[in-house]
Amino acid sequence: MKLLSVVFSFRNEEGNIQKLVERVHGSLKNSSDWKYELIFVNDDSTDKSEDILLKLQKDYPIKIINMSRNFGVDPCVLAGFRHATGEAVVYLHTDLQDPPELIPDMLKKYEEGFDVVHTIRTKRKGEGKFRMFVTKIAYYLINILSDINLPIEAGDYKLISKKALEKILNQKEFRPYVRGLSVWVGFKQAYLNYERQARGAGESKMPLLSAGPITDFINGITSYSLKPLYIGIFFGFFSIFVSVILIIYALFLKFNDLAIPGATSIIIAISFFSGILLFTLGIMGIYLARIFEQTKGRDQYVIKEIKDYK
Repeated sequence: MKLLSVVFSFRNEEGNIQKLVERVHGSLKNSSDWKYELIFVNDDSTDKSEDILLKLQKDYPIKIINMSRNFGVDPCVLAGFRHATGEAVVYLHTDLQDPPELIPDMLKKYEEGFDVVHTIRTKRKGEGKFRMFVTKIAYYLINILSDINLPIEAGDYKLISKKALEKILNQKEFRPYVRGLSVWVGFKQAYLNYERQARGAGESKMPLLSAGPITDFINGITSYSLKPLYIGIFFGFFSIFVSVILIIYALFLKFNDLAIPGATSIIIAISFFSGILLFTLGIMGIYLARIFEQTKGRDQYVIKEIKDYK
């Protein structure tokens, strides 16, 4: 019998954990070919999430990985991946928005020969239109500017074979974009559609304009492309073109005695070019920051303890 590892990264999800475990068990209990283990990576929760997991551990194959502090989603996901022993790994959130009942269909795709099975959200219940609009724009920008073709509306919920997972974990990036790596490694990839449900208990840990989504967006672009750096060159040529036009216009006014004393044109020109320079320097700063993080050689995360099932 083959083993499936199901990985969860969570922080303060005491209201969702028990129902989530029961639903995962219900979706897999009738499988004659697969058994499973549940790997919960605790991102320094301050509620009763761990206590609930310890109680559930008596009846379910649950492995608890406690981080030493709050490291964020991607480092916790990688910690779960590195401690997964299954032939395939499924990752999903603990907020009950992604249905565990889809896992058997993902396993069928795996058995058909696919190494990565993405889930595509056809609807996202419980999320505002503005968030949906901004999210779609972000995905389009990542696809346009990066060298990977990240499926629109494909989130973290996916199945990855052990072969593909080993290649992902072999990468040495300090701040990896896990969604992108699952596409970047290649292999045979499949897609399943589903309707994303509204969050279960609790509040979202990823508000739209919080550090998490913004960091993910920046990582999605800068991890797989140098194109943003070329934007500076484009703006440079554009600035030269505009400068030449302004110079010709200023000389025309001067030689035809049409020039009017004032600082408006100077302020506009300075503001325009200063904005372009600061924008370009900001892009360069992001890439330099990634280089700085990489060269420090720090661990991506620190595990405090692991509480395994018997």
